[in-house]
Amino acid sequence: MKVAIIGGSGYGGVELARLLHNHPYVELTQIISHSQAGTVFSEVYPQMTQILDEPMVDFNIDQLAADVDVVFLATPSDVSHRIVPEILKEKIKCIDLSGDFRLKDPALYQSWYGFENTAKDYLNQVVYGLSEVYQAKIEGAELIANPGCFPTAGLLALIPLVQAQVISTQSIIIDGKTGVSGAGRGLSLNVHFAEMNENAKAYQLGVHKHIPELEQELSEKSNDSIKLNFTPHIVPMTRGIMMTSYTDLVSEQSADDILDIYRSYYHNQPFIRIRTNDQIPSTKEVYGSNYCDIGFHIDRRTNKLIVVSVIDNLVKGASGQAIQNLNIMAGLDQKTGLNQLPIYP
Repeated sequence: MKVAIIGGSGYGGVELARLLHNHPYVELTQIISHSQAGTVFSEVYPQMTQILDEPMVDFNIDQLAADVDVVFLATPSDVSHRIVPEILKEKIKCIDLSGDFRLKDPALYQSWYGFENTAKDYLNQVVYGLSEVYQAKIEGAELIANPGCFPTAGLLALIPLVQAQVISTQSIIIDGKTGVSGAGRGLSLNVHFAEMNENAKAYQLGVHKHIPELEQELSEKSNDSIKLNFTPHIVPMTRGIMMTSYTDLVSEQSADDILDIYRSYYHNQPFIRIRTNDQIPSTKEVYGSNYCDIGFHIDRRTNKLIVVSVIDNLVKGASGQAIQNLNIMAGLDQKTGLNQLPIYP
């Protein structure tokens, strides 16, 4: 498969290039960057000397149509909805890592993302690319909306419980923590070393753009209208997402019962690892990999189930899941090109 990356100069783009380099059935033919057009990729990222000798180019639909089967869009929000319709008309499949196609209700884009989605007609045909949950739909998709990093970790932890109807859908509180790479490569006072080092910050309380994504998917799986509390925090590490979800149990459940729910739901899913015996995962244990590790604890005193899920935000939370979706679309083993074990320590 010949593939291109649009938005190749950011962290998502460079991680895609790194992972695609080891994919046996992919040839990366173009890296498209409006801001870095004319610059060789290795001049921006010197560690990438084996990735394309040709300079990065600006977006040109004719060049894409002549040379590419699949496009990855690693662009900021409010970009892909403007160009994806043009790409799809050329029979090129799209995997969009931005938020432009994740929400099904077009009215939500203005209130949560701050822009009007101009590709409303495509919102009915897009497939939400949570690989372990929507595999059958992904197989025949032309347009994939890759989930956000926080929703990937949160939904993988909560969807099995919601579908099994063992937790109250009206009592979900999620505490999220992310490394600074989640903010992207652009300069920002918020992630300046002196501001971030030895510091932790809560941000966008009640208004984070991943809230409607979490609510949309959990509501669909529960046949209920779910409203939840989600508070994100940025912490002084480079990579990683940790989601700690607090839920009320609606019936008596043992640890083995909860374990059985997860094991049944994720049977034969290679990138989900469920911890046992109150073992709680940490972000370092998935660093650089496409794994999502999930651990849980039943608090008998408060009748709450506490679930901790961790991912690498740049891999399972973005580029790795995008390649996992590519593999599903192409009928390949999901693990193809994604066999990297976590980097530790």
